[in-house]
Amino acid sequence: MAQSLFEKVWNAHAVRTLANGQTQLLIGTHLIHEVTSPQAFGMLRDLNLPVLMPTRTFATVDHIVPTDQFVEPYSDPLAQAMMDELRENCADNNVTFFDRGTGKQGIVHIVGPEQGITQPGTTIACGDSHTSTHGAFGAIAFGIGTTQIRDVLATQTMALGRLKVRRIEVNGKLGPGVYAKDVVLHIIAQLGVNGGTGYAYEYAGSLFDSFSMEQRMTVCNMSIEGGARVGYVNPDDTTFDYLKGRPYSPVGSDWEAAVERWSGFSSDAGCTYDDVVVIDAEVIAPTVTWGINPGQGISIEQNIPDPETAQTVDEGSSIEEALAYMKLAPGVPIKGTEIDVAFIGSCTNGRLSDFQEVAKYLEGRKVAAGVKAIAVPGSQIVAAQCEQLGLDKVFADAGFEWRAAGCSMCLAMNPDKLIGDQLCASSSNRNFKGRQGSPTGRTVLMSPLMVAAAAATGHIADAREVFEVGEQAAVQH
Repeated sequence: MAQSLFEKVWNAHAVRTLANGQTQLLIGTHLIHEVTSPQAFGMLRDLNLPVLMPTRTFATVDHIVPTDQFVEPYSDPLAQAMMDELRENCADNNVTFFDRGTGKQGIVHIVGPEQGITQPGTTIACGDSHTSTHGAFGAIAFGIGTTQIRDVLATQTMALGRLKVRRIEVNGKLGPGVYAKDVVLHIIAQLGVNGGTGYAYEYAGSLFDSFSMEQRMTVCNMSIEGGARVGYVNPDDTTFDYLKGRPYSPVGSDWEAAVERWSGFSSDAGCTYDDVVVIDAEVIAPTVTWGINPGQGISIEQNIPDPETAQTVDEGSSIEEALAYMKLAPGVPIKGTEIDVAFIGSCTNGRLSDFQEVAKYLEGRKVAAGVKAIAVPGSQIVAAQCEQLGLDKVFADAGFEWRAAGCSMCLAMNPDKLIGDQLCASSSNRNFKGRQGSPTGRTVLMSPLMVAAAAATGHIADAREVFEVGEQAAVQH
């Protein structure tokens, strides 16, 4: 019987069905970082249990690491303590740790793919909600909590309920100045932040077929923002070309066998889905959020919603709450809203292609007076690649601070924080109240090029107009 990739991977890793109906699932790869793992390791020590399969566990430091300080001890004693704890836990349990001194450190969801640790047809778990990123490779990847981290460390398995599968098919081509970030913000705005509850999202259609791995990772990364536990793309030649030659990828005859095996996990033609959504890529425009969850997004061409036109009382109340926090007026264009901070980075948009695309248009431009702009590569390898190409100089010359690798201002568990009610144009993934370090700080999500446009003008702007994107694209073609 025809099966989806989700069914194939799930069934291949199912150990048994538990009494409560959940599945005991073998976890092929376990990724850890400094924030959610210390308590789990502590539980193992209390139980006198070892890490069962340390070769399947990989660690890095990303959330608390300062992006403007490399030499230790860090100015924040808590950050230093967490760093020391992770080092000790990894050393004691023979877990591979991509420390800052290795040149391979970075955000866990960027490090896994660039090392070739993330591979198709497997299950991947990490104590971070954006683990769905790894689904871009045809894996079933999901975030877990601390007690589940303990379970995976101790048994290499965990209990999980089977998900339904929704196929989200996007066909056609994106217009100039429209990116993968706009695609996922559009999907979330259409389906809602709770639309994916209980689902795995399979992203498909001609647009995803044409996407690079980094574009696929951007969309899968934000599956969780739409309520889905998992988001994935079927593996294909683009996937295999990306993985070939990576440090942890198979080699020689093992590589050929792996590609054949990986290909077999792709969804079968004619398989059944619990739901199918079809979207025309050409209707997607540069998209920005205006509210306090990622589903409160609109095209840059649209006006901020008015609670008076809401379809329900609850919707109206939600709009009112968001506008009050964001200090925005209803019914007016989002374009032109002044910003204080511009941030390019995060596990959503901190990869090489993100910085390359922005640098193409940013060269020769300057950050507007009064705007603080920072660019933070997602890993030390991304930073090195950018610096080899001179991209760091383009950003620095424009007035961006070029930082070291880390999560940075995405969630501000480090010194990179908003102050007061500053408004940040951000390429990250969440715009919740207080997300970027200030209880009154305001976040507007958008693509990296849209962040650059906001930085250059001092307000939320249409990057296509600011950088004449359509005209440049026409010249290049």
